[in-house]
Amino acid sequence: VRIDPLFQANEAARASGGSVTFEPGARTVWHAHPLGQALVVTAGCGRVQRWGGPVEDIYAGDVVWIAPGEKHWHGAGVDTAMTHIAIQEQLDGKAVDWYEPVVEV
Repeated sequence: VRIDPLFQANEAARASGGSVTFEPGARTVWHAHPLGQALVVTAGCGRVQRWGGPVEDIYAGDVVWIAPGEKHWHGAGVDTAMTHIAIQEQLDGKAVDWYEPVVEV
């Protein structure tokens, strides 16, 4: 996984964003964002899963909203790379809580 920061939260703002590229089969661990997260898929196709829900395929041009505190993971497809822009806000200086690895899906 390669992360290229696009913008950081300034003192008066809480939003930050980065371009994240996943090689085929790569994904995050389960995690949640206290104020939610928007994913803008810019290339390839990938997958996202919310805790307790099905795995969803996502494609270039899709915009995915993850609700505040919603446990989820996202990454590339099994045989395809995927790049997305991730935008999230900080709450009390924290933008993400990391959890356990994803078991094979």
